[in-house]
Amino acid sequence: MDQETNLYRNRSKTAKLLSMSGVICIVLLLILLYCIGLFDGELKVKPAVFSGGALLIMLILLVSSLLNLRDKSAQITLNKSHFSGKTTPLAKAFGIGNWHDVTGINLQKVGGDTLVVVTLDNAPNYKDRLPSLLWKMAYEAASQQLNIMYSASVIAIEPNELYDLFITYWQSSKESR
Repeated sequence: MDQETNLYRNRSKTAKLLSMSGVICIVLLLILLYCIGLFDGELKVKPAVFSGGALLIMLILLVSSLLNLRDKSAQITLNKSHFSGKTTPLAKAFGIGNWHDVTGINLQKVGGDTLVVVTLDNAPNYKDRLPSLLWKMAYEAASQQLNIMYSASVIAIEPNELYDLFITYWQSSKESR
């Protein structure tokens, strides 16, 4: 495999995700308005604090996603020597990984999303790339390996197809060594 595969954002999938986030924000706003007593005149402090905090977090994520829509670059890039992606915060911070460090690739269901998990050896070589919180999420101390996750939720293919692409490029890189 000499070519490079670039996977770009799927506008319809992104619009669907953003509209769902918008609906959740509206529901949280209505709950907040109810909790502060706008409809019945009775203040409910704990639910108001919870719904206000959740609304704030959702609005920040929604605005961040809207700003990321301007990015027209490939969300995942695969070639015979390396791979990179921007579909999860962990993958974005990780940057480019080398196929010769990969020990396994799996599909993993996390919440409502199915992720492609790439397991890497030589974790110390990648430690400086990740902030400490993301390092703690990705590093498995028992096996001393990194698990970098890639999502198909914003690109034009399904998780199984993304998994097959990762496997194909990984096996191709092993054959060319």
